[in-house]
Amino acid sequence: MPLLAAVERGAAWVAACLLALTGLFLTWEVVARYFFNAPTIWAAELSQLCLIWACPLAMAWVLSSRRHIRVTALTAQAPRRLRVLLEIFALLVILVFALVVVVQGYGIFQDSLMRGRTSGTMLDPPAWIPEAAIPAGFALLALSCLANIVRALRGDIPEDGEVME
Repeated sequence: MPLLAAVERGAAWVAACLLALTGLFLTWEVVARYFFNAPTIWAAELSQLCLIWACPLAMAWVLSSRRHIRVTALTAQAPRRLRVLLEIFALLVILVFALVVVVQGYGIFQDSLMRGRTSGTMLDPPAWIPEAAIPAGFALLALSCLANIVRALRGDIPEDGEVME
């Protein structure tokens, strides 16, 4: 699991860099458009690509470090054994959803790759580039779910509100 944790952390750092790039690209677009009267054809589209990749890449780290939104009003009152069972149940639901998205997303990605689809915009990148983010990110999320299920089966779940490092 240390390897998976390192991959999750690395993907989260890539996601953070992509979000920073989004800010830079959009800032440049504003400067180019309003100060130089020369809008770009690439800034908005590359910003979208960065956002499309950043969110799925960060999901596994968010889950493992417990930084996602959780409603714990009832589970916080439950005995520890029940909290462990509820944690495993929630992770199983996320795992099933992630696997369905991986299968469906991979089909869409593969179809675009085989047909040579493009975005149809001025920059016109291949459509598979943003579509690959979905199966890649959700596959990593599925692996993270499995690792967290193993952790929960060992009884290693933090108290509600506690963030894992």
